[in-house]
Amino acid sequence: MEPMQIVYFSKPYVIEVDSSDSTIGAVLLQSVLEQGNKPVAFATQQLTSTQKSWSTIEKEAFAVIWALDKFRNWIFNTPVTVYSDHNPLIYITESATKTAKLMRWALALQQYDVVFKFKAGRANVVADCLSRLDN
Repeated sequence: MEPMQIVYFSKPYVIEVDSSDSTIGAVLLQSVLEQGNKPVAFATQQLTSTQKSWSTIEKEAFAVIWALDKFRNWIFNTPVTVYSDHNPLIYITESATKTAKLMRWALALQQYDVVFKFKAGRANVVADCLSRLDN
């Protein structure tokens, strides 16, 4: 029987992100055999007063950039699927963005092998919970 590992560095990852008015949260997951996605790491961060004034798409996009950077040592050069409950975010890499900030972040995403997918808020439980924590 093969010993169970916490992380398989050559296998794809999943990141689920969410933002609230004051906090962002993310969970790094990886599929383990027939057991489904298992958590590898959790992260949360309080937004600054400037970040709190950003639009929802900017907060959600920042949560993605921040999570990719936070989990970089695990995910670099490995396929990653990012789930967010903010549907417009999936188009950030597919179309011209409206602001310079989103354009910079779209360019920053190019260093990763990332695919965006929508996940309804009620199904994005872990990231949603993390984004509600006060640091």
